[in-house]
Amino acid sequence: MTTTAPAADEPIWLFGYGSLIYKVDFPYLERRRARLRGWARRFWQGSHDHRGTPEAPGRVVTLVADPDAVCVGMAYQVTPAVFAHLDHREKNGYARIAADFRFDDDREVRGLVYVAAPGNEAYLGPADEDAIARHIAGARGPSGENRDYLLALAAALRELGSDDAHVFGIERALHRIGDDATV
Repeated sequence: MTTTAPAADEPIWLFGYGSLIYKVDFPYLERRRARLRGWARRFWQGSHDHRGTPEAPGRVVTLVADPDAVCVGMAYQVTPAVFAHLDHREKNGYARIAADFRFDDDREVRGLVYVAAPGNEAYLGPADEDAIARHIAGARGPSGENRDYLLALAAALRELGSDDAHVFGIERALHRIGDDATV
């Protein structure tokens, strides 16, 4: 997967589908609810640097190609200057790719999205909801508990009116196993 670079000074749209929905630690010109067709959000990416460690990685979301899927998230119009910060934040296996996404008014725009593809050094791949929940329950990294990432994402998706069966299924499994689960 190649990294896509925006033009030098032109604003560009960025699609966020994970922590970029609720942890907006970068300046933006505009923010809008958006949806990305053909991609599904999955807790298949390892986090060695934020929600886990190299010895005990957490799990965070990436996108996987799925022709029938629609991923709801937030789009931010940003200047290219923010990518120095975002590339560092999303460094653990993610690359920027170009994608078309739509706003609620049905206007389509071309922008960028960070995707961690299979084969990157931190990719963990698929597992069932209970296994992912147990993994998340036992992981902690410099940015905090992995469970907090999952719960914040689920809350943000509810605020967006998005019914993400994968995320909500893992959230239910996490609540079932409780606080003293281990990886």
